[in-house]
Amino acid sequence: MNILLWHVHGSWTTAFVQGPHTYLVPVLAGRGPDGLGRARTFDWPASVVELPPERLRETPVDLVLLQRPHEEQLVARWSGRRPGRDVPAVYLEHNCPHGDVPDTRHPVADRDDLTVVHVTEFNRLFWDCGRTRTTVIEHGIVDPGHGYTGELTAAAVVVNEPLRRGRTTGTDLLPYFAEQAPLHVFGMGTADLARHLALPADRCRTAELPQADMHRELARRRLYLHPVRWTSLGLSLLEAMHLGMPVAALATTETTRAVPPGAGVVSTSPEVLAAAVRHYLAEPQAAAEDGARARRAALERYGLKRFLTDWERLIEEVTR
Repeated sequence: MNILLWHVHGSWTTAFVQGPHTYLVPVLAGRGPDGLGRARTFDWPASVVELPPERLRETPVDLVLLQRPHEEQLVARWSGRRPGRDVPAVYLEHNCPHGDVPDTRHPVADRDDLTVVHVTEFNRLFWDCGRTRTTVIEHGIVDPGHGYTGELTAAAVVVNEPLRRGRTTGTDLLPYFAEQAPLHVFGMGTADLARHLALPADRCRTAELPQADMHRELARRRLYLHPVRWTSLGLSLLEAMHLGMPVAALATTETTRAVPPGAGVVSTSPEVLAAAVRHYLAEPQAAAEDGARARRAALERYGLKRFLTDWERLIEEVTR
C-alpha cells in the first residue's frame, strides 16, 4: 500500500514507517516545511520514498495521512485528488488545542469523509471535532534499549525551540530547576538558551544531536526533567523512559497517564519536582530503580508492536 504523508514530526514518523507499506514523502528543491523529504537525523527504512510534487499525479496513492490543515489543498493541487473524496484519508492530530480552550474547533470538524486520529486521550477530550469521527492511537516508540547509566549528576531536558515557545515548554522554569541541578538541554534552537536565561555554563549546557547520539547522551544523565506546561505528550519523555531514566515531570496534559507511580515524580508543583531532582541526584540507586520501572511501563504502553497493530487496523478500515 502507498501511503502519502509529509515529514512533519520526525520522532513520530520514525515509528510509523516501521510498518509494512511504502511511505511517499514529498520533497522540494529547497527542502522547506512542505518538502523536507527523508529525515537526516533519524534512521528511516528504504520503504520511505521521496516524491517530487510533479510525480504525484502519476503515482498510485492508497491513503493520505494529513497532519496540517493546508496539506489537503497541496494534495488536490499536486495530485488532482481530493483527500477523503477521491482517495481515503485520515487527519493525524499531534497537538493540544491552542486558543479558546476547551472550546477550540478542529480545522476538520464536521466532516463525514475523514477520521481524526488523536495521539492521546487528552487531545480527543479537548479538541471539538464536531461530528467528524475520531479515534485515539497512542504513541509507539522504536525501543532504543536500556542504556541508562546515570553517571552524570545532571538533569536532562529535551525541547525544541525553547526561546520561541516560552511558557508552553516551561522555558521560564529552567532557571529555578538549574538551582537544583545542572541542566543539560538537548534540542533544536537551544544554542542561545543559557545566555538568554542568564545561566552560567556550569548550570546550563545545550546540544543539538542526531536521535541516536542524543539517546546515548540522555542515558548518561541521572534523570529526565520534563517541565512542559502544554504539549500533547512529548515523545522525548517516552524515549527517556524507554532508556530507563527516572522522570520528574509537570502533571499536565497526558503526562499523568504516561508516567505511573514508581517511575518518577509527577506534580503540578515545581517545588515537589525540585525535591525529586535533588533526591535522584543524591540517591543513584533509587534513580536506577525508578528508571527501570519507567522502562517497563513505557514498553508495555508505548511499545512499537501495539502502535503498528493499531494503525494497521485503522488503515484496513478506512481503505476497504
